[in-house]
Amino acid sequence: MTTLITGGTGRTGGSLARLLHAADRPFLVASRTGKSSNPDFKAVTFDWFDPSTYENAFKDDIVPPVDRVYLLPPGGLMATLTQSGPFIGFAISKGVKRFVLLTSSQTLRGTPALGEIHQYLIDKGVEYTVLKPTWYMQNFNANFLHSIRKDNEVFSASGEGKVPWVSTEDVAQAAFDALTIEKSPNTEWLVLGPELYSIDHAAELLSSILGRKITHKKNTALEQEEMYKGMGAPPDLSHLLADLERLIKEGKEAALVDQPAEGKYVGKRILEQFFLENRDLWIV
Repeated sequence: MTTLITGGTGRTGGSLARLLHAADRPFLVASRTGKSSNPDFKAVTFDWFDPSTYENAFKDDIVPPVDRVYLLPPGGLMATLTQSGPFIGFAISKGVKRFVLLTSSQTLRGTPALGEIHQYLIDKGVEYTVLKPTWYMQNFNANFLHSIRKDNEVFSASGEGKVPWVSTEDVAQAAFDALTIEKSPNTEWLVLGPELYSIDHAAELLSSILGRKITHKKNTALEQEEMYKGMGAPPDLSHLLADLERLIKEGKEAALVDQPAEGKYVGKRILEQFFLENRDLWIV
């Protein structure tokens, strides 16, 4: 059966598309433009805020029909059931039986925003897996790209707290497994990397690879919130991100590695591998 990938041109969605393609499993990339980043991947026009586009993924010429969906709700960490619920309900009415939802490591079922979407899937009685990844390795070439190149620094409110940094490719692999396994897990998975690194230690590792000193600028939560605002993030998201970094400082992300094995999905990629593969990004 066919998988619909919302956010199919993004980091995890794009990687998931490549995995499904390599496994010769049918899928559709959903995007506002109706195009995929890979011309070999079939795409449909889809806009969360335009219900008239929902039908595009369920037309008669899509064979086999869509019966499972990778959910990357609009708004990321600030996504709401009000925004995503109408499409989920529509998809169920069209025969979708399995959903894989991307949330975050600190999102609890039933709590505002993503947690409400998690609970909604349970209430609907569909097959589901909720992926709860920790912080992405890719943040070093997104949030920190300019600061590493220009100022030789990364910045955070995480202090000396450690993170089991995970690659978006491993998150996509978890999604692939949840979507294609014969019996749906019907649970949540913490998606973690195999190693714990503080940002101090990550900066030291990156320094050794780049051959120049990269420092960690330790901000207060308020200072970090202002940094995110300066990068263009909305105020509510800036506050949330800074607060999540405070949880790193308190050891909440490091503690995830001690959770029971059946509730974790541990990726294979390590931070050193990521830095080596992307070294040229930070060369000046």
